[in-house]
Amino acid sequence: MSQALTRIGGRRALLGSAAVLTALGLLLWWLLPIGDGAPRGTVTVSTGTPSGVYQKYGVLLREALAKDLPELDVRLLNSDGSQENVRRVAAGKADFTIAAADAVEMYKLENKPGADRLRACARLYDDYVHLVVPRSSPVRSVADLKGRTVAVGPGGSGVRLIAEHVLEAAGLDPEKDITPLSDGIGTMPDRLRQHKIDAFFWSGGLPTSAVTELSRNFPVRLVPIGSDLVTKLHQQGGSSRYYRAALIPADAYPDAERGSSVQTVAVANLLVTREDMDADLTERITRVVIDSRDRIGAQVHAAQLVDLRTAIYSDPLELHRGARRYYRSVKP
Repeated sequence: MSQALTRIGGRRALLGSAAVLTALGLLLWWLLPIGDGAPRGTVTVSTGTPSGVYQKYGVLLREALAKDLPELDVRLLNSDGSQENVRRVAAGKADFTIAAADAVEMYKLENKPGADRLRACARLYDDYVHLVVPRSSPVRSVADLKGRTVAVGPGGSGVRLIAEHVLEAAGLDPEKDITPLSDGIGTMPDRLRQHKIDAFFWSGGLPTSAVTELSRNFPVRLVPIGSDLVTKLHQQGGSSRYYRAALIPADAYPDAERGSSVQTVAVANLLVTREDMDADLTERITRVVIDSRDRIGAQVHAAQLVDLRTAIYSDPLELHRGARRYYRSVKP
């Protein structure tokens, strides 16, 4: 009898141990990341000019993705900005990008190739229009640019698009009433310092390092773009409906603003992909974008404005199904 009880007790002990090991295994499966389930392969992200916020944001996002999705090879492509970025993603030459809402809407309105396949992962942060002149300049409004040499951004940039709209709202023909130059943020500051241009337009997150550096080494100021021009922008219709009145706060460029905020125009930036992008990959990348806000925002201040509550407002694009799945998973 005692031997039988011993055998039964042994079997029970083994079963109990097996149950404990099974439960422990399930717990570890739940808690630990599964390497085989993580996205792998290569994705290409189109960013912006080397001196701009898009490019810096892209570099920091790649670092965040390397920590959270180590099997993913993220490659960055410099670009002239939003318009080129949208074209690249629509044509399959890039998988993800950052682009301003007005550039996305323009691409859709013109029914360009692949426009119907564009989708959003998140609304990110706003770009602010900068109109920069030497401090001694007589230019006090956009209308005062008439007859002057103005850098308006490369042809494929969001800067060019919004600058032309702002000039038209002020009653100026961008081709006839000014001498437009296609410089980007990499060369605009030097040209202004050397008095080769009278002013330049820039559209970017706050603060943009190239503008900060210029203001520290050369006396400049920001020309206000008032609410009257915003009204006229909206009257243009089309992609201009995405512009809103905004303020560049006084502490964005203290050397240029000298304690005063400046009226301007802002437009939202979107993280853009295509409809056919893998849903699991898109969900994971969207998650990293939201979760890495503070890490990226410590170096790119504009990224501090990435917010789960507003990220879903991605007009003029509908959210990618993978992004929607992420937002549903974190809904309170």
